[in-house]
Amino acid sequence: MELKLYQVDAFAEKVFSGNPAAVVPLKEWLPDEVLQHIALENNLSETAFIVEEQEGLRIRWFTPGAEVDLCGHATLASGFVLFRILGYKKNPVQFNSRSGVLSVEKQGNIYWLDFPASELKQVEIPENLAAAFKAEPLECLRGRDDFMLVFENEEAIQSLAPDYNQILQSECRGLIATAKGNQVDFVSRFFAPAVGISEDPVTGSAHTMLIPYWSKKLNKKELKARQLSKRGGNIHCIDNGNRVKIGGEAAYYMEGTIRI
Repeated sequence: MELKLYQVDAFAEKVFSGNPAAVVPLKEWLPDEVLQHIALENNLSETAFIVEEQEGLRIRWFTPGAEVDLCGHATLASGFVLFRILGYKKNPVQFNSRSGVLSVEKQGNIYWLDFPASELKQVEIPENLAAAFKAEPLECLRGRDDFMLVFENEEAIQSLAPDYNQILQSECRGLIATAKGNQVDFVSRFFAPAVGISEDPVTGSAHTMLIPYWSKKLNKKELKARQLSKRGGNIHCIDNGNRVKIGGEAAYYMEGTIRI
């Protein structure tokens, strides 16, 4: 069996930045074990698989360790592949997923994700998360999939050196660390050792929590953000109430063939 594979840097103005994702279009679903093996072999934070079903396109996302319910950057990369490489004409493109209907709209060089916003609940900081960092968080919130810690400033986010064993004790997909930005509205980092990702370079799905929080905090519907990983990435943000729009550019890195 031969399968086409495309690798795209999402939330990136050029290659070697943003978050790399693999996109594998399929004619039909392969066994979950095979999908997981492909994601592990790719060894990227996410591999997206797309199938044209009777009800429309369906997308699924796998980290090297598990299937996840929602992934932003691999959805953006999938939209890029459909529009720029495979000649897909419907704009926006819609995907059925485990998180409902998602869309990617191409506007110039920006690919806009339309995702459901995450509900935010302020909670006490769990002891393990308080112990995971030397810096003391100001707030802790719980969302649909993740915890979020708010810190004093951008410098605190840049200098975080997490204890991943402490983060692993939380019953969640991952941990968002965020603060008000110096040059942008807010900055963040994302840690998800529970699904095989120590630090994700740019995390679209985390912004389903970040956008509602900072929109309310800063009293702004449109915001600019940056994820402060080593690769880094810029994110355009719009708060639409129960939905959020998450925008970014993408760079085409590689095309290949998987042989199984």
